[in-house]
Amino acid sequence: MAIADGEFYPGQSGTVEVVAGQLPSGNPVQIKAHVFRAYQPGPTVLFLGGVHGDEINGVEIIRRCLRGGIFKRLETGTVIAIPLLNIYGFNNFSRDVPDGKDVNRSFPGTKSGSLASRIAHGLSHNILTHVNLAVDFHTGGRGTYNYPQIRYNAEDLRAAEAAEAFAPPLIFANKAPAKSLRRHALKILNVPVLTFEGGENLRYDAHSIDVGVSGIARLLHQQGMLTKKPPAPDRTPVRITQSTWIRASRAGLFQWTKRSGFAVRKGEAIGIISDPQVGRLDKRIYAPRDGFLIGHANAAVVSQGDALFHIGE
Repeated sequence: MAIADGEFYPGQSGTVEVVAGQLPSGNPVQIKAHVFRAYQPGPTVLFLGGVHGDEINGVEIIRRCLRGGIFKRLETGTVIAIPLLNIYGFNNFSRDVPDGKDVNRSFPGTKSGSLASRIAHGLSHNILTHVNLAVDFHTGGRGTYNYPQIRYNAEDLRAAEAAEAFAPPLIFANKAPAKSLRRHALKILNVPVLTFEGGENLRYDAHSIDVGVSGIARLLHQQGMLTKKPPAPDRTPVRITQSTWIRASRAGLFQWTKRSGFAVRKGEAIGIISDPQVGRLDKRIYAPRDGFLIGHANAAVVSQGDALFHIGE
């Protein structure tokens, strides 16, 4: 198996680096991939973190798997692990790259485009062409917490089976955004991709990290790559097929009274917005329908129109 500038024979492991661009300082922007091959043939699975540089939980999930040696115990197949794709964003506590573009809205990318496009192209051209299945790890955005979940393309039965094997607390069948890794991989390369969401940016979330590490082990077992069966999850996953956001009808100080991971009923009070000047009465926020809270805002100060709750049905 030839990946970028490296060749890997059965039973061989190592790392490769793909240069995707250059910063004004002259430092290269590199994609560092850890490759693990078993002696016996099998599927090739990619675990990818740090597409958004400020989303740390995915970086930590893959780092723990590397440090714990789970990929060294493969009985069949190959694992490609990339803990951190967006080095620039990671170093600058940023979701994006210097030109403000989002790598996960830049696929398939080009080798002569923006830096985001070059990173997307480096991954697509050098890594994704070898892959049979991928898991892309993310978190909620700034001040937004996502309950640990797997998202996948509803029409892809292979992704549905892999999501069930990963067995997170929540499984969400939805449509991938335009120019995202998940959409590009399926439509152009016919590669199923699971998108993991858990926690919020720039903040560790122990629950999400544990779910991610356990899910990787269960998925590798389901793919026939690990022989030892991992422990089953504590609960049956909640399955979501559509969702809506509740947004702030006015600005002020926000406190949730019900958080992600719990069912809600229509009309139930789930949060409150207060006036910092005490000039107006508190504004209570009610669930508009029955559902399950899959995300919520942790920001204490909100503007009118800010997303407060993500309700799945």
